[in-house]
Amino acid sequence: MNLSLPEEPNPLLNHLIFHARPLKTLTGYPSILGGRVKTLHPKVFGGILSRRDNEKDKEQIEEYEIPEIDLVIVDLYPFEATVAAGADEPTTIEKIDIGGISLIRAAAKNYSDVVIVASQDQYEPLLEIITANGAETSLEERRWFAKEAFAVSSHYDSAIFNYFDGQDQSAFRYSENDAKILRYGENPHQKGVYFGKFEDLFEQLQGREISYNNLLDIDASINLMNDFEDITFAILKHNNACGIASRPVLVDAWKAALAGDPVSAFGGVLITNAVIDKATAEEMNKIFFEVVIAPDYDLEAIEILSQKKNRIILILKEAKSKGKQFRSLLNGVLMQDKDTHTETADDLKVVTEKAPTSQEIEDLLFANKIVKHTKSNAIVFAKNKQMYASGVGQTSRVDALKQAIDKAVAFNFDLNGAVMASDAFFPFPDCVQIASEAGITAVIQPGGSINDKLSIESCNETGVSMVTTGYRHFKH
Repeated sequence: MNLSLPEEPNPLLNHLIFHARPLKTLTGYPSILGGRVKTLHPKVFGGILSRRDNEKDKEQIEEYEIPEIDLVIVDLYPFEATVAAGADEPTTIEKIDIGGISLIRAAAKNYSDVVIVASQDQYEPLLEIITANGAETSLEERRWFAKEAFAVSSHYDSAIFNYFDGQDQSAFRYSENDAKILRYGENPHQKGVYFGKFEDLFEQLQGREISYNNLLDIDASINLMNDFEDITFAILKHNNACGIASRPVLVDAWKAALAGDPVSAFGGVLITNAVIDKATAEEMNKIFFEVVIAPDYDLEAIEILSQKKNRIILILKEAKSKGKQFRSLLNGVLMQDKDTHTETADDLKVVTEKAPTSQEIEDLLFANKIVKHTKSNAIVFAKNKQMYASGVGQTSRVDALKQAIDKAVAFNFDLNGAVMASDAFFPFPDCVQIASEAGITAVIQPGGSINDKLSIESCNETGVSMVTTGYRHFKH
């Protein structure tokens, strides 16, 4: 026990610390199995869990000569610190506290009669109570200690879960040294701070200080590109792809991505999963953009792209991000698993009389990857692994569809033979009717609406093929 003493030690506290006796004098057993079993014994847990006002409990306590325990102080094994130190798995596993957690939960459960101090953060409140009242504590005080104890237990279990789930818990816990003060937040009148280890993911070759909005777009870019294996180039603005294409040659992927919306590409964030060569860099350098991300660059490409000194050039070290995501709201935090499911041909269920062609299936899967990372309500058009247009962040799916059609027309894309992806099901047949009139020949959507039949019938009437995936991809 590492209980620090006040300047003038309290007699009761001195008694707790200096008159402790080995546990085996109570249980009759020494610490066994290499220290794995020490406190797990009826004479320990009986003394903690016995209800002082329960006659049957009293009888058993007397029968088995179990002393009542009124105060439990626990310092759990340092599991998180062990993980953060990079210990190997056998060492880490031995730092999973069993008896300590059990003591905490037992004492907290019986807060009516027992005080539980579950971490060093509660030492000071305990000392204040002891100093003021001696050995007396109120029910309200014991309940507060119990609440704090369950918080410690919950956090400890979460750290262990994240370890087994492939999460390094230290990735979600940052010290003041990990805080980076940003120029400002989303807007100049807002302060912004980034807590994280950006340098673990990226090497910044040059460029100005990365902003709050840059970080948002960089995160969206990484999440999008993680779903593509073919040589792919994407351009993002405000967390949405405004252009993306896959091609055997990188410069062709860039040109096709830029053609998707050359207006929105201005000032965007660029990302590719291939090494940027000289030919691609020359084409990229013709427009203004803020950030470029790639796994690497040819030396000649670096010379070209670094001509604009404020341009942020990043080498992505680690493509895969953590599996959890967080959002602050209502004075709290939401946490969920990231949407890491990517549909394959095996997920597709043909629900129309006409089946999509092999080329349409490739384009449907391509479009579906994009719509997954597009703000809802979302619609994406694609053909030959090139995004033709998208409708993003609309309150109506019909509005998202009309927005996508208008953009496709504005940039001279012929939608005849193109495919359409929707991030959620169609509640009515209006979307597939409008899409068919625009030239769309194949549709991918999650399915699951009570009106699926109406949309399917509409597709059958116009010769459009439709597949469902069973996976919705809302992105709020």
